[in-house]
Amino acid sequence: MKILTPLIGVLALVALAWLGTGPLSLDVVFGIIIPYLAVLLFLAGFVLRVVRWGKSAVPFVIPTTTGQQKTLPWVKQNKINNPNTTVEAVGRMALEVLFFRSLFKNTSTEKRGESLGIGSAKWLWLGALVFHWSMLVVLTRHLRLFLEPVPAIIQGLITVDSFLEIGVPAIYITGVALLCALTFLFLRRVLVPRVRYISLAADYFPLYLLLGIAISGFCMRYFFKVDIVAVKEFAMGLVTLHPHLTSGLAPVFFIHLFLVSCLIAYFPMSKLMHAGGIFLAPTRNLPNNSRIRRHVNPWNYDVDVHTYAEYEDEFREKMIKVGLPVEREVSAEEPPAPAAQDLSEERDE
Repeated sequence: MKILTPLIGVLALVALAWLGTGPLSLDVVFGIIIPYLAVLLFLAGFVLRVVRWGKSAVPFVIPTTTGQQKTLPWVKQNKINNPNTTVEAVGRMALEVLFFRSLFKNTSTEKRGESLGIGSAKWLWLGALVFHWSMLVVLTRHLRLFLEPVPAIIQGLITVDSFLEIGVPAIYITGVALLCALTFLFLRRVLVPRVRYISLAADYFPLYLLLGIAISGFCMRYFFKVDIVAVKEFAMGLVTLHPHLTSGLAPVFFIHLFLVSCLIAYFPMSKLMHAGGIFLAPTRNLPNNSRIRRHVNPWNYDVDVHTYAEYEDEFREKMIKVGLPVEREVSAEEPPAPAAQDLSEERDE
């Protein structure tokens, strides 16, 4: 059920968009109102979660390290796996965000005969890398619909992405790569028993949404022809806050737009927020400089302590009487220590 329920939900969204923009003629709702609401929910939710994370105190240095810390001059430090300066921590974060360096070192544990074997597991790293980079290129390509004139860098990216010139219109490499990566990530969750056991419906729902968006976009480009001029005119109206519907927008376009709107609205409340949370993760963004700089817990409060010197002043005579060693003997001229009751009263005051 945790696999089928999200699928049924996404199919219901597709049917809702088709009915709303077809028989019910609610193009204004699905083409203008819902996209604006989705963007507002995304911005409010994203900012709220980032602010909430930012307010969380980080009292100690807790970076995850897998290399040699900076110690003695003749001991070689691993500056990437164990940074001790802000610059080194930024470099480590850049490798993590752009190339998923920690995921590259992922290993799998499995039983091999009567022994336990540990081997490299690069497929997850490769699938995640292809998915994220393809998604980034696809989103960048879509900026041509919202900008006029289209910047040369985006035009160049489109040219490089379709340089194979397969078919008419030309097939985008990242579009195919995105579909393949999403299919791999989905099959991994379904076919690998350990991953399927820990997966929840909340893990499948965004996968289905992304697959629906990719498939509907693929269909618009290669099967159900959509007037790209009408789409750009509509997109420019949305981004300039002068929305208006244009002719030539097929139902498949509204299905694609509605699924994108659902993903945008769902983003801040889902696990997809790791896109913003990675930059606030203290296990990644902090330098490991606890041997260089003293970190004080901001939550510490003043504690009324009873030092050993005070303890000995309080019980010196009894300690000497039972033969316990004391650090300081009392001279004849020194006044006797106050009674234990007096000390406790002073502490209460």
